[in-house]
Amino acid sequence: MANVKTGITLFSLGTPYLKGELDLEGVIRTAAEMGAEGYEIVAAQMIPSYPYVSDEFVSFVNKCKEKYGISPICYAANMDRGMLRDRDLTEDEMVARAITDIVSANKLGCTVMREQYLLSPQGLARLAPYAEAYNVRVGIEIHNPESPITQSILDYVKVIEETGSKYLGFVPDFGCFATKPNKPYWDRALAAGAPVELLEKMAQLRYDEVPQDKAAEIMMPDMQKYPVLFGTLSSMYGFVQFRKSCKDELEGLKKIMPYCFEMHGKCHYVDENLHEVSIPYEEIIPVIAASDYDGFIVTEFEDEGGYNAVEQTTRHVKMVKKLLAESR
Repeated sequence: MANVKTGITLFSLGTPYLKGELDLEGVIRTAAEMGAEGYEIVAAQMIPSYPYVSDEFVSFVNKCKEKYGISPICYAANMDRGMLRDRDLTEDEMVARAITDIVSANKLGCTVMREQYLLSPQGLARLAPYAEAYNVRVGIEIHNPESPITQSILDYVKVIEETGSKYLGFVPDFGCFATKPNKPYWDRALAAGAPVELLEKMAQLRYDEVPQDKAAEIMMPDMQKYPVLFGTLSSMYGFVQFRKSCKDELEGLKKIMPYCFEMHGKCHYVDENLHEVSIPYEEIIPVIAASDYDGFIVTEFEDEGGYNAVEQTTRHVKMVKKLLAESR
């Protein structure tokens, strides 16, 4: 039986934070008010001394815990491979940055660290002794267009199993289970004048698994007439792609569940009925509830459509709690 706790990644409230509507304490307080049991902190966004954690920041986090009852449970690291102008970071340099992040995660009291898949499987394997020494489980984020059954993720599985380390695994992002077009991109195209019939035609090409280059060829006359459709098509084959069914992907999730340290509850739009319009949570949550997963589902609202971040994040937390209760 799963033991699932709900939290949020503070990235969900990034827009009000960046606009100055909420300071960092306000973001943490709001997360607590939503019913979050813990939070993930995106280090590059909200830690002033990133990639290091100062004693002053630790004190601040501890004071917030005393006030609001929640603390960071995951350190979201960024693998900025392209940070140099003249070249990409080498694997040695990326491993060194990841080790620094592990130390910082430990200092904040986080026992999970989200790592990005710009770090190779071999690079991840090199982190095992450091992760074990600092008691920080390092999870590669499984993010659309990757999924639990794509070859690049299976390459990580192979390395994780070869190391035998309990400190290397995954942080699945539920966006990889999407079965409908992304609402913000769809609405943006409509607002720019694209006819809904063309959007539906484009979506059907994606459902029919027509290769992107062939779909672009078919849609070219329409995209030239409505340029916004270039970006819409690209999105349907990229980071917000979707498919007819996520059955195979959920079967893949079941197989890697022992290696999952945290899960990102991705959402782009949750309606007033607590339904995410693109991602089938009604299928995803029962799979997790029926497993032995022991960890957090953290709400991750992608603020791309101009919706109210606090409202959307609150709805998502409520939706996850509701579906978990129904799955018991």
